[in-house]
Amino acid sequence: MTRKITIIGAGAVGSTIAYSLSDEDLASQIVMIDINKQKAEGEVMDIIQGTSFRDPINIISGDYEDAVDSDIVIITSGVARKPGQTRLDLAQTNVNIMKDIAPQIAAVAPNAIYIIVANPVDIMTYAFIKLSGLPQKQVIGSGTLLDTARLKCGLAQHFGIAQNNIHAYVFGEHGDTSFVPWSRAHIASATIEEFTDLLRARGQDVKDLDRNAILEYVRTSGSQIIKNKGATFYAVSASVIKLCQLILAGSDSTAMVSTMLYGHYGIDDVCMSILTIIGPNGIRGHLPVRLTEEEMYKLQKSADALKAIISQLTF
Repeated sequence: MTRKITIIGAGAVGSTIAYSLSDEDLASQIVMIDINKQKAEGEVMDIIQGTSFRDPINIISGDYEDAVDSDIVIITSGVARKPGQTRLDLAQTNVNIMKDIAPQIAAVAPNAIYIIVANPVDIMTYAFIKLSGLPQKQVIGSGTLLDTARLKCGLAQHFGIAQNNIHAYVFGEHGDTSFVPWSRAHIASATIEEFTDLLRARGQDVKDLDRNAILEYVRTSGSQIIKNKGATFYAVSASVIKLCQLILAGSDSTAMVSTMLYGHYGIDDVCMSILTIIGPNGIRGHLPVRLTEEEMYKLQKSADALKAIISQLTF
């Protein structure tokens, strides 16, 4: 089966996604588009020269018309976040970039599933929906999928257990108002407290989990990586590859991604992350699991923070 994935943006994130896809069996065609055509051509040349070690795959740099019949379009374009800069500081600049991209790509790939990665991702997901005119079910922001991966990483290190045994999630904005609904967090079917007691009963010396420290780790990991090496791209690329796998799979899965909410938890007209069902045709629905009163307050606070930014932007 021929599957075509287009990546808009040949920066560190877009190029890493393209490289990762070139080593997967998800796409038979990959198209890279960037305003800097020379950069895109260089990235493609570098990637494709390593594909002789795998089954044949077609990778090209091109323009919007080359994205026709894409199954998935991944948008990474935007000004990169600088050290000390918040994602929301980027909002209007990157929305302006999206104003140029959205109508052009939607015109040639109206049936594709779109994955928005550019930051601030919740705002950019909202902007793409408004600017493209495409059905909401076709537009998925990477949201707190990466935040959730960071949460699982932190918990796995604390408890000394594999990450795939951990079921815990980051809700809300991909940013400062994100939060962990600890009432929904489980490790190997046990609550955090139960699992701690179970380990201690086995003679393991396990400290009580500092939930605030874990949340701080999740929220500040991106900034710390940017401070240390200048940009984040490996983990975000892995999360986007996972989304591609879910979209192209034969059955539905759930993921923490940013989508347009319309009444879920009493929240309307904003994109943010709650448990979402993703399948072969994009968004299949949401799972508004029960939250505590405090968690509901935090989710509403996150929505209000995003709406406050949206109200100041020109789309």
